[in-house]
Amino acid sequence: MELNLNAMIDHTNLKQDAVEADIERLCDEARAFGFATVCVNSYWTARAAELLEGTDVGITTVVGFPLGAMSTAGKVAETAAAVADGATEIDMVINVGRLKAGDDAIVEQDIAAVVEAAGDADVKVIIECCLLTDDEKVRACEASVAAGAAFVKTSTGFSTGGATVEDVRLMRQTVGDRCKVKAAGGIHNRAEALAMVEAGADRLGTSSGIAIAEG
Repeated sequence: MELNLNAMIDHTNLKQDAVEADIERLCDEARAFGFATVCVNSYWTARAAELLEGTDVGITTVVGFPLGAMSTAGKVAETAAAVADGATEIDMVINVGRLKAGDDAIVEQDIAAVVEAAGDADVKVIIECCLLTDDEKVRACEASVAAGAAFVKTSTGFSTGGATVEDVRLMRQTVGDRCKVKAAGGIHNRAEALAMVEAGADRLGTSSGIAIAEG
């Protein structure tokens, strides 16, 4: 069966200076190409949901983005507001500092609170691999699974590096079939996208969705 790469793409615009016309174009493109979701900042969730009503394209909203150092209460509030505005998936950033300090229970509790607030919306947990050792990546994945996340995700795309084949492979080996894996950050073309899928990615986050789709 031929791989439907388009249906694996979260078509993304998380730019600080994005204007409404940019979000409208993002949604039009996602509808035209049959992408899985659009991925937007929480301010734009309601507008994206309005534009994509009646389509098969979901709405991914980022939470605690891009640093992850927002309070748990803040993440919960942003999640609840995003779901109320029409988000179907939530991409949250972990508390990286707590993970690096060895406070895995706090990291897990932070994720679990967002999972609870998200209700039926799938939660993808951004672990920001470029800031972590391999041991920390494994621990972040384990905390995400324990907290009930639907996905673990490599990167925000706003830190010192993006997705790598090696990180995707390690994350897939760690979570097995207990949750899914999203590769995001620095995926620019079809060859790079396919390499991530081959390594174990179930979903791809990229602002280059059209370039990937057109191959």
